[in-house]
Amino acid sequence: MNLHQFRFVQEAVRQKLNLTETAKVLFTSQPGISKAILELEDELGVDIFARHGKRLRRVTEPGAQVLKSIEIIMREVGNLKRIGEEFSKQDAGTLSIATTHSQARYFLPEPVAQLRRRFPKVNVSLHQGSPDQVARMVIEEVADIGLATEALAAHEELVTLPCYDWQHALVMPAGHPLAQLERIELEDLALQPLVSYHPSFSGRTRVDQAFAARKLKPNIVLEAIDADVIKTYVRLGLGVGIVAELAAKDDAAGGELVSRPLGHLFGRNVTRIAFKRGAYLRNFVYAFAEMLSERLSRSLITQALAGPQRSAADDYQL
Repeated sequence: MNLHQFRFVQEAVRQKLNLTETAKVLFTSQPGISKAILELEDELGVDIFARHGKRLRRVTEPGAQVLKSIEIIMREVGNLKRIGEEFSKQDAGTLSIATTHSQARYFLPEPVAQLRRRFPKVNVSLHQGSPDQVARMVIEEVADIGLATEALAAHEELVTLPCYDWQHALVMPAGHPLAQLERIELEDLALQPLVSYHPSFSGRTRVDQAFAARKLKPNIVLEAIDADVIKTYVRLGLGVGIVAELAAKDDAAGGELVSRPLGHLFGRNVTRIAFKRGAYLRNFVYAFAEMLSERLSRSLITQALAGPQRSAADDYQL
């Protein structure tokens, strides 16, 4: 058995057992992949996949156990490569970050600039996506770390820690009637056309839950995945916007839009940082995590990566 066979099996599962797509991703031939998988099955004495003709149909019960072992082996191979890079290049390389648009646009610029000042030989690669996509990129080792408010804690393959907490804010034109209120209530918002995040982004579930708890139905006229789009449509008069407070701060000085805090209505949200369980992290990854939040330290992250799986509520007493 060899690493090529392990990689073929692993990628075949990622491609939903489509060997044509697997061959494209791995830049090889479909017959070569099929032969390698069959040879591995012969050597192991079990079928990893159930077949119909030449097509793979499902992963067998012993195949599921084989996949778990392959995942561990391939993860450790990746760790070996990173260890080699760590000691050959020292503080040089690429930091890959998977995150949502809001984090990339409003939270990460200063920490990334700080990282570049401290580690000028480290390049940064930002991968933007939905929270579920962020989690998947970390699990598949496309990214070293992930940063998002939703989804990360739901994956057992990830170790996640709280990074910072935040509240929602209402953005509206300076002359809007709600701008004259000292305290905005849910009943006030229920009467307005609302522009807000898609349900899978930036704490939108808290917004929906708050309205449902009061038996109110919000009039959401437009949903978007990032705050810049929301604010654009607010400026065009479609309604008032509900965004993360970080996204509202850069409008405060201009005066075109004003914001009001909504934490008393929707509570606080926690943005989490995620690492793949068992991954080897280079020095500058630990350093960057410490730049993101005073809550995070190398010793805490090392403890979390080495320790048993914990629930999302158990945040190492942070």
